[in-house]
Amino acid sequence: MSPEEFRSAAAEVMDWIARYIGGTAPGEPFPVLAQVQPGELLARLPSAPPEEGEEIAAMLDDFRTLILPGITHWNNPSFFAYFATSAAGAGILAESLVAALNVNAMLWRTSPAATELEEVATDWLRQLLGLPSDFRGHLQDTASTSTLVAMATAREATGLLVRDEGMSGRDLPRLRLYCSEEAHSSVEKAAITLGLGRAGVTRIGTDDEFRMDPKLLRSALERDLAAGVKPFCVVATIGTTSTTSVDPVDRIADLADEFGLWLHVDAAYAGVAAIVPEKRELMVGWERAASIVVNPHKWLFVPLDCSVLLLRDPAATRAAFSLVPEYLTTPEEPLAPNLMDYGHALGRRFRALKLWMILRYFGGTGIAERLRAHIALAARFAEWIEQEEGWEVLAPVPFSTVCFRYAPSALDEDAADHLNATILERVNRSGETFLSHTRILGKYSLRLAIGNIRTEEKHVRRAWELLRGAAAELHPPR
Repeated sequence: MSPEEFRSAAAEVMDWIARYIGGTAPGEPFPVLAQVQPGELLARLPSAPPEEGEEIAAMLDDFRTLILPGITHWNNPSFFAYFATSAAGAGILAESLVAALNVNAMLWRTSPAATELEEVATDWLRQLLGLPSDFRGHLQDTASTSTLVAMATAREATGLLVRDEGMSGRDLPRLRLYCSEEAHSSVEKAAITLGLGRAGVTRIGTDDEFRMDPKLLRSALERDLAAGVKPFCVVATIGTTSTTSVDPVDRIADLADEFGLWLHVDAAYAGVAAIVPEKRELMVGWERAASIVVNPHKWLFVPLDCSVLLLRDPAATRAAFSLVPEYLTTPEEPLAPNLMDYGHALGRRFRALKLWMILRYFGGTGIAERLRAHIALAARFAEWIEQEEGWEVLAPVPFSTVCFRYAPSALDEDAADHLNATILERVNRSGETFLSHTRILGKYSLRLAIGNIRTEEKHVRRAWELLRGAAAELHPPR
């Protein structure tokens, strides 16, 4: 593509992006949840690649007519499902620059700026979170990868030489890690990947606010030790996926110290709330962890993907993963870190640029103001629910996610579950908003997660109107 052709196409693309994030792109408003059926796009696309090259204009036309209808718009301010994410303008621009540079930041030599900017950007985030200076950050793609790297480091720290000797064909004790019943599935997936199996994970019961019960954790540890099992890691969560509850990290850290466990803190969603000073009391104890994961692509407006793994002892992770063949040796190795040594991935995107640009664009004060506004919106939404007859909040609301349901007193549990599932489907099919669900104590629960940088009260209020309208149509008050 010639510079002239690229400039023309880039201007068209950037104009579309600017209009898209401003809500004025052609075809707006797009339905938040894609209104297509499985296989619909497959049926419309050629089954074989073109023999001859095509014009970029044709591709952009197909993007608008074929691709966009099948997009669920995570960047829409009315996206309230899962944990809402959004890409702020500074991050979008950074991604464009990253694509243009197209560096592989595996070695310091392969892009010195990418390596050193990662150290700076992650340390800036550490400071904003109020964590001590002995933590060092490394960027991964997702929290699942960050957790996997932390678990692998914890396994190597047992001294069982799994890195070199493996786990099969040897007489090893059963390794076990611990997390709450509310912990993310990525913990079990890490155990599967690392050869521990699901049997290597013990899920600990929770209290009436869905927080890990330290007494039950102690009992599980003592029981396993008596049975010859080797406990090696415990995962505490700040902002669980279903309810955003906060485990008592300080008390769990006491047990980790007593039993010699690696403490990993999953703060993928809620960790950034520590940038808001009045929320730091919820994080007490996380500074004692061996590793912490925080995802700037969830609630810090950084485009996917960007997960920060904070390590108290980076050398332990390097010992678990570093493997340098001759063709990757460099004279700078004693003087500068090679990012490939701190995880299983050799190739590494230049993720630091977008985190750095977002932190610079908003500053700590600007980020705190936006997070505080989201937290206030969630509290307001919870108040609306509590004031409405037949509706109930099912879990505490420490951050910006609300778990709730419509449960008129005349309905039994099965009927209430079916009604809420139907309400959710009807609201989502409207295209105006998108929510997700979970189960809390066996009850089907709706979830509204606020986290998009462009979300305002009008978007939350419209979601509430749609929910109330669907409920009134499906089960009119008597």
